Amino acid sequence: MSKIETDLLVIGAGSGGLSVAAGAVQMGAKVVLLEDHKMGGDCLNYGCVPSKALIAAGKQAHALRNGAKFGVANVTPTVDYAAAKDHVHKVVETIAPVDSVERFEGLGVHVIQERGRFVDANTVRAGDHEISARRVVIATGSAPFVPPIPGLDKVPYLTNESLWDLRDLPKHLLVVGGGPIGIEMAQAHLRLGSKVTVIEGMKAMGKDDPELAKIVLDRMRDEGMVIEEDAMAEEITGKAGAITVKAKDGRVFKGTHLLMAVGRSANTGDLGLEEAGIEYDRRGIKVDASLKTSNKKVYAIGDVAGQLQFTHVAGYHAGVVIRSILFGLPSKAKQGHIPWATYTDPELAQVGLTEAQAREKHGDGMEVARFEFHENDRAIAEGKTTGLIKVMVVKGRPVGASIVGASAGDLIGVWALAIANNLKMSQVAGMVAPYPTLGEVNKRAAGAYFSPRLFESAMVKRVVGLVQRFVP
Repeated sequence: MSKIETDLLVIGAGSGGLSVAAGAVQMGAKVVLLEDHKMGGDCLNYGCVPSKALIAAGKQAHALRNGAKFGVANVTPTVDYAAAKDHVHKVVETIAPVDSVERFEGLGVHVIQERGRFVDANTVRAGDHEISARRVVIATGSAPFVPPIPGLDKVPYLTNESLWDLRDLPKHLLVVGGGPIGIEMAQAHLRLGSKVTVIEGMKAMGKDDPELAKIVLDRMRDEGMVIEEDAMAEEITGKAGAITVKAKDGRVFKGTHLLMAVGRSANTGDLGLEEAGIEYDRRGIKVDASLKTSNKKVYAIGDVAGQLQFTHVAGYHAGVVIRSILFGLPSKAKQGHIPWATYTDPELAQVGLTEAQAREKHGDGMEVARFEFHENDRAIAEGKTTGLIKVMVVKGRPVGASIVGASAGDLIGVWALAIANNLKMSQVAGMVAPYPTLGEVNKRAAGAYFSPRLFESAMVKRVVGLVQRFVP
């Protein structure tokens, strides 16, 4: 058993762990990184990257079917699902070197490809190594949650991990779960030629603003997707090519393939957390505002910390703990400025409070500024007029923004910046956006907040009248 002493031990080489390791080693710390599976974690190998690559393939097929409005004849595309998956794997392979063992060893990180497990509060064992570190960061991420539905263990099913090995297009895909993962993969497969039924126990896209979510769901239904809500799965039966899902209210859904997409579960198993005195529950490892665990030498970041489960949150957490570990500075993680997006068509993005949350918190002191995409010239030119932006404003400052429409995931960045830096609506309104761009919707939404104050104000009209009458 070799013994290693280091400044920092990182357990998990997903986006958060890699960010911590790279930042720390390049600023002079001795770093050991443990990973017993694939470098890059879920995001690179099973989540963000492959899903967006498959969505891109679906968009290409959809565009071919819908060119007539631009003067380009509609055609029925020939979809090679295996080739689409080849595209997915090529995208992953192109990005993978950035997250590779070779790159991180080149930076000076000691990479050990073994699973790490605490044997006491100060020591982690990984294969033939015993590692003692001044600080430890747990960044083990999450995995697909598979609910204990009767019969599920007896039928073949897919998750976001196993989906990428499928080479034949599902004839009829049943998707259990109407959250972001389920809805994204449902639309991608629908556009590639599958018949798709989404089975959701409550409301599809239920964590998003219902007005905006309805716009997305209506589009999907228009494209031919079946979305069944309030359909809690009670029993699953069948075999490969013939799957049946029975809901508690008696509804029955039949398909050829089953994708389970009901959420994520933090990877806390087999880490020896009890031996290290680290508290955790079903949501993940318990952390304080600085992301420290109950063992003050140990931090937890990203999905395993039981907070927002997004890749960019893990990256943000990495910056928080680096400031604390390397520089001894007080550093706390916040959530109010964290944006997220669902990459459907149209996209849906959110930062800060939704309208309902803002009304509950601020009551009548909250105003909503709105702007429709069909009033944006670029959206009109590209036939992308389905969309809406809502900005929740309190005392002249945005506290939340919701966007549905083309490039919503990109557009939300302006409001994430504004909320993170406590900017005023006047500062966003003062931005000059190039014309014609979708980015103008942000400026126009800010302008909508000021329009009644300027154009419907008797005081403003009196002042203007006096200036025009008396100022030479």
